[in-house]
Amino acid sequence: MSPVTMHQTDLWTLGDWLAWQSSLTPHRMEFGLERIAVVWSRLGPPTLGAPVIAVGGTNGKGSTVAYLEAIARAAGYHTGCYTSPHLLSYHERVRIDGTPATDRALCAAFSRVEQARGDTPLTVFEFGTLAALVLFVDAGPDLVILEVGLGGRLDAVNLIDADCAVVASIGHDHMALLGESLEAVAREKAGIFRADRPAIIGQRDAPAALRVAAQALGARVLQVGQELGCAAAPDGAGWIWSGADGERLALPIPAMRGSFQQHNAAAAIAALRALRGRLPVPVTAIRAGLARARLPGRFQVFPGAVTWILDVAHNREAAQVLAENLREFRCPGRVRAVFGVLADKEPEAVAAPLRSLVDTWYLTASADDRAMSAQCLGERLHGVLAGVHQELHQTFKAALDAALTASVAGDCLLVFGSFTTVGEALKCRGE
Repeated sequence: MSPVTMHQTDLWTLGDWLAWQSSLTPHRMEFGLERIAVVWSRLGPPTLGAPVIAVGGTNGKGSTVAYLEAIARAAGYHTGCYTSPHLLSYHERVRIDGTPATDRALCAAFSRVEQARGDTPLTVFEFGTLAALVLFVDAGPDLVILEVGLGGRLDAVNLIDADCAVVASIGHDHMALLGESLEAVAREKAGIFRADRPAIIGQRDAPAALRVAAQALGARVLQVGQELGCAAAPDGAGWIWSGADGERLALPIPAMRGSFQQHNAAAAIAALRALRGRLPVPVTAIRAGLARARLPGRFQVFPGAVTWILDVAHNREAAQVLAENLREFRCPGRVRAVFGVLADKEPEAVAAPLRSLVDTWYLTASADDRAMSAQCLGERLHGVLAGVHQELHQTFKAALDAALTASVAGDCLLVFGSFTTVGEALKCRGE
């Protein structure tokens, strides 16, 4: 894998860069920090020059990042935020002060990474991570927020020693890569914690192995339900966050739907409080951030004659949360679900919690070349959806059109599963 020369890339578009990167390591994940560390050492400073919060876990990562970003910006701080995957555009992955990076900035960063790597092989995610770090060094934000892509210990984001790390939750996803038990997954996720630094756990019932691993690393553990409190306010008008030092904050219910969002918000607040010596945040900014934080594709509701509900639930725990939200939402008509997942998922575990809540299933595949085919999805769900009306459609657009054609006023259209499935729904809506 030889590097390209500068003159070859001068006129490359963002699409050219992404296609070329994918051609280098097609359909392959390579874990480990050795390669990316070598290239980072050639690119610039050993630190980003700002406090760093890393956010990992199975579910809740995106919401936690959204709260961190919204609260910090409400406090007047400049932020750099790196997330993955994206819904509509690659630009979403790198944000500075809430604004996605431009094509020009990303292409320039990719060019710098390419020249620095020499003959060192990099995956697509490693390229993207290094490009984001380069842009953050240039921008000089007050706070950098890094979302872990997959796992933790060997994920590219773990190149950076975070000043504070959050694991939002541990669930059943990517177990073929991370371990066959929740305890094994927890140990991998705990790899983003560091000795003598805050380790925030946003899940009350997280596998014990997560806390044990954090303590073994010498991190200062703060877990919701133990050192951190998260409880309904006595008057029912909000909730109470409490810290290990006895601080108590009366806060409004987060704008994002779901009771679990208070756990994500609690973890974000704990992370910012842990850094208060460098980044003091007033309570007014916390309240404002909770009200402003938004995350597309997480029980995202579009009201209308037919209500659209979009959710990237693609593992067991996320589907259980989606089911809880659907029960609370109480659609007045029938619920029609367009469902598609990637080939490495367990659709049976995702569909089971929603079986009794969906009247008709439209099983399909997104345009992603990693998507599970509609035929395979139907075969996998044969037992789970026995007795429930279902249709197979080879393309997402065909499934969506069929669901909309069958819908009448008062019905709900639920589109859920992979990011690419929900992303296609957003594109069809013109979002």
